[in-house]
Amino acid sequence: MSRTTFDTYREVASALTPAAVSQFLASQDWELEQRQTKVREVWRYRSDGPLLAAPRIMIPLASDFADFTPRFIDALESLGHIHDWDAGQLLEHVLATRADLFFVRLDQRMIDGTIPFRQAERTLQGIHKMMKASATTTADPNHSHKGRRPQAVGEFLEGAVRLGHTKRGSFVFTVVTRLGDGDSPPAEGAEEAAIAFPRRVMETLARGLEATRLLAQSRGHNSLATPGGSGLSVGLLESLEDLSAPDHLHSLDLSFEWATAERRPDVGLATIMFDRDLIAEFPHIRERLIQRDEPVRRETLVGLVKSLARDDSTPSSDEAAIVTVAADVNGRALRVQVPLAGDDHGWAIMSYRRQLPFTVTGDLSYERRAWRLTGDIVVDSSFMRHISGSSAPDLGEA
Repeated sequence: MSRTTFDTYREVASALTPAAVSQFLASQDWELEQRQTKVREVWRYRSDGPLLAAPRIMIPLASDFADFTPRFIDALESLGHIHDWDAGQLLEHVLATRADLFFVRLDQRMIDGTIPFRQAERTLQGIHKMMKASATTTADPNHSHKGRRPQAVGEFLEGAVRLGHTKRGSFVFTVVTRLGDGDSPPAEGAEEAAIAFPRRVMETLARGLEATRLLAQSRGHNSLATPGGSGLSVGLLESLEDLSAPDHLHSLDLSFEWATAERRPDVGLATIMFDRDLIAEFPHIRERLIQRDEPVRRETLVGLVKSLARDDSTPSSDEAAIVTVAADVNGRALRVQVPLAGDDHGWAIMSYRRQLPFTVTGDLSYERRAWRLTGDIVVDSSFMRHISGSSAPDLGEA
């Protein structure tokens, strides 16, 4: 065995336990021939050939023995040789026994097999946002995805989901979701054990990705009637936009490998691919989700004017502008675009120059990827009238 191979299988051995390997063997074409509790197991590979010719491996269980690590590495290398897998493939198959695997493949042109550091950082942030959104939807399909999340979400992100090794094939991120040890079978006569929360999260994610692809392929599809039940959320769409942001990305390919020790779900059975045409639909789907969750309503904004842009579309001879107001709305910091003209525009200029609170009322809505105030817009200028001592805007320098 070469030093390189030894070191590779040593890394795999450090990431696995004998129990995990035994669970994998039990779920495959292997039979347990002998077991000496806390010492060793002998497994035989079931095949059509002669019984005596069937491959056997010994899995050491006594981790306190001095030669445990080299014996465990030998067993893993033998297992990889029998199945014609390299060390990374062996690790992936063993993990899949009690874990769901989620692969995020960035299909893009790469000269040397690397991606920009900033893209890697943004991809990891997008994956975290995606898992958080799916866990929130799983815990509470009607959750607003704002403010406090259910306790199960934090526990899932902290303990059940991990980032695995990257794979070959453009650039592939591997997300490992642990389903628990599965050592406690349901009581005799009891109904099928409840599905573990991490598995439910992964099914929600797969369902949401499939629904997103369907919506992107056929705009106007009505599966937004119950977005939570379809695994959809604004957070999920935002994460997809983060992952697909680089212009040099050809496609985003997402796939699942489901734990072999659990039932196979009816979602995530094929690669979910988003090419640039489908990626272009992400903002539209996100906007529809926001509009559904945030119907048009009358709101009074109190905040600072952050910018003014001339509005040449108004027929009025008065000065007009699209004013951006930063305000807190129901606990959320929003930047809202407000069309103003005449004295209202003047008061906005005064607020901007002097950094004074600006108060305006209108119909708040989300459209064309921005928050806007429309309808009957009313500016409350009483505070600025008091400050300036004038009934007209004082546009002098502060």
